[in-house]
Amino acid sequence: MGRYSRLHRIRQMDPQKDYERIFWWITQYEFPWDYLQGVSIAFLRDYGVPRISRLLDRTQEFERAGQKRYDDTVLIAYEMVREGMDSDHGRATARHLNRIHGRYRIPNEDYLYVLATTVVGPKRWIDRYGWRRLSWQETESLALVGRRMGEMMGITGLPTDYAGFEHLHDAYEEEMFAYDPANRRVAAATMRVVTDWYPQALRPVVARASLAVLDEPLLKALGFAPQPRWVRTTAHRALRARAVLVRRLPPRPGWWPHRPRPRSYPFGWTLDDLGPHWAQSRQLAPLPEADARQEHRPQERP
Repeated sequence: MGRYSRLHRIRQMDPQKDYERIFWWITQYEFPWDYLQGVSIAFLRDYGVPRISRLLDRTQEFERAGQKRYDDTVLIAYEMVREGMDSDHGRATARHLNRIHGRYRIPNEDYLYVLATTVVGPKRWIDRYGWRRLSWQETESLALVGRRMGEMMGITGLPTDYAGFEHLHDAYEEEMFAYDPANRRVAAATMRVVTDWYPQALRPVVARASLAVLDEPLLKALGFAPQPRWVRTTAHRALRARAVLVRRLPPRPGWWPHRPRPRSYPFGWTLDDLGPHWAQSRQLAPLPEADARQEHRPQERP
């Protein structure tokens, strides 16, 4: 199988019907590392909105258990799609997520924005630093998976395509990005999680490289100073060099999909492990569509 074999197959598929399969190939075979980097940037973008960061700051989840909070967010998305979003397990995961969110009064528009960051963030990262750009079929599959997740969470006003998610994402940031001390506290806690993955001597370098790939409006909202031009240039060239290397490697074989390796769960996890302790439930029953919307409805902004 050649490096572009999956892309050739994807180009013959219809994202309206095959979006889950295409999404699985993007995240587990073609761009597993890049997709996670895009999601990580999405986390940071959420903190540029004071209303979101203040809520996260009040929970103290990142201060007390930052690694677990990071892992749980990634794993819940993984669990929702691994057997199909409309499978019993996918619906049970959506119910579990709704139970976690149901404790808080969160405006519907904030849910829309956070969801948009998980669609737009990976797309923009992959197009900039991946070994190739996404095809339109892959781009629309990201959007359609995001839309289906939103439906299962009871979110209203969902965009129908990637262009809609991107417009929502950019318009919301233009209106809502602003500095607040809570932004910096939550972002700094998340950065500590990321840098702790590396040896002590490398952590300052990793921190500077992480900041170097963030745009100026986000840095301003988080209260971080832009890195010097030479740091930004070095980080960009290093990531582009990685892309060239990956392009020359053989594709990931079909029998070896990427699987998360969360630091919080070295011996594996169950759905019940994910989220705060108060959200744990032993019930993994199917999630009827009506039940999901009754259990959790985002709050409309007054």
